[in-house]
Amino acid sequence: MTDILGFLGLILNLTSMAMKDVLHLRILSMIANSIYFVYGLIIGAMPIIVGSLIAVIIHAVYIYKLKHTKQVRLVNTK
Repeated sequence: MTDILGFLGLILNLTSMAMKDVLHLRILSMIANSIYFVYGLIIGAMPIIVGSLIAVIIHAVYIYKLKHTKQVRLVNTK
């Protein structure tokens, strides 16, 4: 079961790297890192726990920014 959790995180992380949409990439990567966090807790690996937690926070901040930033479009007035 533990290995399945680790491989699930890996598959989701690799899938997110192939995505073109930045928002979807961030969401999927945040889910993958959340799974890695749980995996790290189960196996007792502090580097995985800390790294995954930091990644989840970073992705959450950027998802928030993507969702709450007004996009300004410049119009060419020739």
